[in-house]
Amino acid sequence: MTDEGKMYAVKNDEGEWMSLDGTQTGIWYSNNPTLFKDKSYAEAQSMGRRAHVVELTEAPAKVVVSKLMDRLIKEAHQKRQPIEFLFACSIPDGDQEDLLYAYATGNYKVEKPKRWNVKVPKKWSGDDKHYWTKEKDGALTWAYLINNDYMIPAQQFTAAEIEHYGLGECERVEVDEHD
Repeated sequence: MTDEGKMYAVKNDEGEWMSLDGTQTGIWYSNNPTLFKDKSYAEAQSMGRRAHVVELTEAPAKVVVSKLMDRLIKEAHQKRQPIEFLFACSIPDGDQEDLLYAYATGNYKVEKPKRWNVKVPKKWSGDDKHYWTKEKDGALTWAYLINNDYMIPAQQFTAAEIEHYGLGECERVEVDEHD
């Protein structure tokens, strides 16, 4: 097994890191570790110092789960037999592993539903495209945009909302997740 791409640090029994940068008067600090690319070199530095080598790893990427899976995970935490509960849930086989990983590690995030800006034909001021806007009461109104690069959240619709409002035949532009 190779050390390539791995990093190591040395930590003592008090939870302090070894620092060999030469700017300090001692070698043990809580937040200033010296990093080693070679594990054997780090082990040599730890000898006789009541310390151990720690392999530093990047945090694993969070698994993305649906809102349903998030609800099931939260419900499982309330059960006496959570794993049996999760195995009994009716979800696609490919999602079962993600569901169990998310439950066991807590390392997950809930997927955001895709959203679209919906263009609806209307002749007004010489422009034949305008955007629908949702009002707080659920009603739809027209919104003429001066800057087509900026869309407010009220002009963004989920697939369920597009179906609910009967806008399936209208032109739509998917909203970037960062918008």
